Amino acid sequence: MEVRDLEPKALWNHFADLNAVPRPSKKEERVIAFMMRFGKSLGLKTIQDHIGNVIIKKPATAGMENRQTIVMQSHLDMVHQKNSDTIFDFDEQGIEMLVDGDWVRANGTTLGADNGIGVATIMAILKSTDIPHPAIEALFTIDEETGMTGALQVDASNISGTILLNLDTEDDDELSIGCAGGIDTNTSTPITYEDLPSNFVCFEIKLRGLLGGHSGMDIHLGRGNANKWMNRLLLHVSSKMDLRLCTLNGGSLRNAIPRESTALVAISDNDKTKFHQATEEIIAQITAEFQSIEKDANWTVFETGDLSRVVKDSDFKRIVNSIYAVQNGVYRMSPAISTLVETSSSLAKVTVGDDFFTTQSLQRSSVESSKTDIANSIRAAFESAGVEVVQNGEYPGWEPNADSAILKVMANLYREKFNAEPQIKACHAGLECGILGKHFPGMDMISFGPNIRGAHSPDECVQISSVQKFWGFLLDILQQIPMK
Repeated sequence: MEVRDLEPKALWNHFADLNAVPRPSKKEERVIAFMMRFGKSLGLKTIQDHIGNVIIKKPATAGMENRQTIVMQSHLDMVHQKNSDTIFDFDEQGIEMLVDGDWVRANGTTLGADNGIGVATIMAILKSTDIPHPAIEALFTIDEETGMTGALQVDASNISGTILLNLDTEDDDELSIGCAGGIDTNTSTPITYEDLPSNFVCFEIKLRGLLGGHSGMDIHLGRGNANKWMNRLLLHVSSKMDLRLCTLNGGSLRNAIPRESTALVAISDNDKTKFHQATEEIIAQITAEFQSIEKDANWTVFETGDLSRVVKDSDFKRIVNSIYAVQNGVYRMSPAISTLVETSSSLAKVTVGDDFFTTQSLQRSSVESSKTDIANSIRAAFESAGVEVVQNGEYPGWEPNADSAILKVMANLYREKFNAEPQIKACHAGLECGILGKHFPGMDMISFGPNIRGAHSPDECVQISSVQKFWGFLLDILQQIPMK
């Protein structure tokens, strides 16, 4: 079966159309043009604001004119990740989708269900001629995944709605009423290289196959961080012999748990046996610790071509020690909500090469003071090693409102429709609601969506039956929007 044959066909066909358009964060020109053409083709008022967000307005259907205007919101950009052995050009190719039982996934890349399913859902509502709904302001934001600049710089004058439905939650039994804020920590420091000592041989160390995932939603699952694992190996081996580092590349995106890392190193030809013993020893230790989680982790160590230079030993020690010192994972659980991660940090990317050592990490928290605390902790770890730190891209969290009117409507409807209790939660991801709430004080906001697994990784998939459940739920919600 093809994706376009799935039900509801309107939604899946819009998703397929959207996924044919390359839409990496900060390169959304083509998808913006796509959405502008879509809105105008329907004869609806279609606006592109100064930052690139697209707003499409659709009047209420007959009999729904006295209901509150709703803002239906999703982001246009998607995370671009692929497996190391997948040949794919995200800037030029559309996503190759596969139907796998009850799931839709991509062929070795991220799928873009985050947040393409939300975008496609809104498109289906906008194009419909037989779905009752109040007046709609569809807000399609840009650059959610790498800075939330669309939400941060949205032109508020284009929006008049009083209820916001954000379609960017990844569990179909969850109604999200709060989220974490975040801040980026980026580091860079020059490093000195020296000639490769005589009689040294070179090895490439590769780590592949970790689960990765969303660094907010999946941070509590105890998954391996490829940057931390590789650094642990480098420190262990260097404690046994004279190990020299040439290059290091781990991770790819600031908001994804790193799945892969590659290091080029050099050792004395006389230390080959010790080198293999040391690497096998530390790999066995890490594998044993994570055997119940990271079942597909794969290390390869092999001799490679000669290198002409290596990082100076004092800089190598700075690199390894600073990475070791940096907090990674859950920093604090919420004392108010037992299952909620309050504060975390993820070391997303590490690069050694071109005469520089650079890193990217993302700190998240639903408590502003705790976000500052973890950010200061990361800064201190790097600055103590003489590494320059720049922190930016800060965005606020979304404080839960348990008395939300739209929450009560949707929770009651969920109980009636599914004979089950919805999970009313705050999440550890960085939803745009916190930022939009600053632009639209008093707006009643909620986030929900279908089951999406493995977001921000090539394992990303969306459940077909869950999309059907989500779609039916949304259509019922539209008919129960409160009066003005």
